[in-house]
Amino acid sequence: MNGGSLPAARRLRIVILGLSITSSWGNGHATTYRGLVNALARRGHDVVFLERDQSWYRDNRDLPHPPYGETVLYGSVDELQQRWREQVYAADLVIVGSYVPDGIAVCAWVQQTAGGITAFYDIDTPVTLSALQTGTCQYLAAEQIAGFDLYLSFTGGPLLRDIEDNLGSPAARPLYCAVDPQIHMPQTLSHEWDLGYLGTYSTDRQPTLDRLLCEPARAWSGGKFVVAGPLYPADLIWPENVRRVEHLEPAQHSRFFAQQRFTLNVTRADMIRCGYSPSVRLFEAAASGVPIISDWWDGLDTFFEPDREILIARDTDEALRYLRDIGEAARQDIAQTARVRVLAHHTATHRAVALESYVEEVSDRAVSRGSPAHGDAIREIEATR
Repeated sequence: MNGGSLPAARRLRIVILGLSITSSWGNGHATTYRGLVNALARRGHDVVFLERDQSWYRDNRDLPHPPYGETVLYGSVDELQQRWREQVYAADLVIVGSYVPDGIAVCAWVQQTAGGITAFYDIDTPVTLSALQTGTCQYLAAEQIAGFDLYLSFTGGPLLRDIEDNLGSPAARPLYCAVDPQIHMPQTLSHEWDLGYLGTYSTDRQPTLDRLLCEPARAWSGGKFVVAGPLYPADLIWPENVRRVEHLEPAQHSRFFAQQRFTLNVTRADMIRCGYSPSVRLFEAAASGVPIISDWWDGLDTFFEPDREILIARDTDEALRYLRDIGEAARQDIAQTARVRVLAHHTATHRAVALESYVEEVSDRAVSRGSPAHGDAIREIEATR
């Protein structure tokens, strides 16, 4: 889908302060930001992405110069404030993302400086809310939520009402991850593996990965399996028929998926607890034309229809049954119906359009209650200098 197939919106000047757009090493944020910024730029918006220059991303940048929007690296909060005050002040929309280094200070500065609409984009909503409850969140303070015009969340469902009612957000709205169909598409390749998994190591996902991939591999010596992703402990013992791949750049994901008969989705515990938290790998795999076996969480059936567009495995035997008993025609049918669903509802362009609608909603609400429009607000601020 391209930007021209959905209604156009007024041109916006947008500044995004996010974890990383240049490096996908050990984080899923880059994939989301790349798709969103690309879609916004194609739809005519001026987008600047500000990224903190950090050594672990500096050494692993798979897209150092994104070909859409403008990407700028900064070294400190002081440098950010000195160099980018006027641009943040003049922007129609300023977005601060989760896990931004020194995020609490960055949020405070944005709320004090921006003359337009401000938003917090939480790509880790359940993790954020859990950290806020324990007082351990390093990138957002609970009292700052009410100061953002929008709380954009990777998690939807009932949690959005909680963010409004209990944390004071004026408008909590879903902005799920998405897929870029120009990057993720079916490829005709021979199947190297019966089941694969793509994801960074996490302690809470590992038991499910063991149950739905490693145990099936041990039980089915003739099957072939693969796990790709960084940060897995060196002392993990993998079955002999499981291949390990350390890291794959996003541009390689579709090829990786195409070499699997089925791919596995495993959800983090916080995401399962809150529900309505689709992984970007779900949409990437579906767009790439591979059928998905997934664990279950509340709200999954609002994104994919179980048994028709996705397969739900609750234990090792169920995963093995899918791998060994589903015929090729049925396998391809599941993959195709899921791909159609994703292209119709879950592309980066759909997310860009949703973001535009939220900006208009906030703007209309400000006008209806007599708050100054963006231009008037700027003039008021200038008059007080």
